[in-house]
Amino acid sequence: MKKYVYPSKIRGTIAAPASKSVMQRAIAASLLADGESVIFHPSFCDDSLAAMRVAEGLGASVVKKSDQVIIRGGINPAADTLNCGESGLCIRMFTPIAALTGKKMILTGDGSLAGRPVSGIEDALGKLGVSVKSNNGLLPIEVSSLLKGGVADIDGSVSSQFLTGLLMALPLAENDSVIKVDNLKSREYIDITLDVLKKFGIKVENHGFNEFKVHGGQKFSPAKIEIEGDWSGAAFLLCAGAIAGEVSVTGLNLESYQPDRAIITALRKCGAEVTAEKNVIHIKSGHLRGFEFDATECPDLFPPLASLAFYCKGESVIWGAGRLKHKESDRGTAIISEFKKMGGSVKIDKDCMIIRGSALSGAVIDSHGDHRMAMACAVAALGGSGVVEIDGAECINKSYNEFYDHMIRLGAEIK
Repeated sequence: MKKYVYPSKIRGTIAAPASKSVMQRAIAASLLADGESVIFHPSFCDDSLAAMRVAEGLGASVVKKSDQVIIRGGINPAADTLNCGESGLCIRMFTPIAALTGKKMILTGDGSLAGRPVSGIEDALGKLGVSVKSNNGLLPIEVSSLLKGGVADIDGSVSSQFLTGLLMALPLAENDSVIKVDNLKSREYIDITLDVLKKFGIKVENHGFNEFKVHGGQKFSPAKIEIEGDWSGAAFLLCAGAIAGEVSVTGLNLESYQPDRAIITALRKCGAEVTAEKNVIHIKSGHLRGFEFDATECPDLFPPLASLAFYCKGESVIWGAGRLKHKESDRGTAIISEFKKMGGSVKIDKDCMIIRGSALSGAVIDSHGDHRMAMACAVAALGGSGVVEIDGAECINKSYNEFYDHMIRLGAEIK
């Protein structure tokens, strides 16, 4: 699918999409709870739908309504192959959970997920009693024999998602477990995991994010949980407001564990007018200037911040570029490639991305199948001088299926 985005002024109020990060964790916890759980303000993006399908494959009953999802949990596999779509969290979280069945289960995925590494899962699960093998560190991944618990070491430098899966599954293991973690990135995503577990009655001991102790033999209690607004998706709306007008985004929790709430700090650094209230963020374009920001713990902010930086006078430096390689695309390379087509000055030097304020123009853009690239290019097009054609524009459905509709409601011209 192609989308054509025209230079536009935007203004209005929009509700943030529901957080797929919280949603997928809530789906997994609901699967593990014997009884009926209700998820309010659900996300129905592709990644969330993939998690629901996997939960059904593992035995859950899932009923989707417009304003809620009702899940009756209990592991009783209805299939031996689970397709996680293109969701990295789904594959890394549900692999340990699938090992609770004690049966041979194959987990696979589509598109870019086939090339994303799952290395590290084999060694850790092996130490916890599971027979597991992958395709040389890639999908598909096969588990058999029962997750028993024990002691394991994992590397958290690439992703915290596998740790989330272990913390979800190990409370149901027979034995107590200790997980030692080296160089954990995106710690606040583990805070999200621990918060969801707490809501379902599970206790985990966190010792400085370096060691986690999990008692086996626990039980998940059914819960009612409301999914908060997604700071990752809202970041694009807020950057759009800073570039091309004035936007208010509702449904965002200022005290959220989501690391991408740091977008507020970056917007203030660049000179945008930001007003943060209890449940709404107001953003207005101002005299934007170059900024420096460390996105190591929130790498998903690189695409919206890149789109913003081209409209900031002078040079902007965004740290943490080393974390961009294993996303839906090689995201650092994709940002350089596509924004240069629009006339942008951007480069990566070691761990930082350097962007100079640039006059962007129309171009034909390849989304690289990356939802955040498609949204970033659409946002950047608002302040440019020509039409931006986005190839593969439908990939936004992975995380924010209403993105184009929301932009149009704010006044953006998108066809």
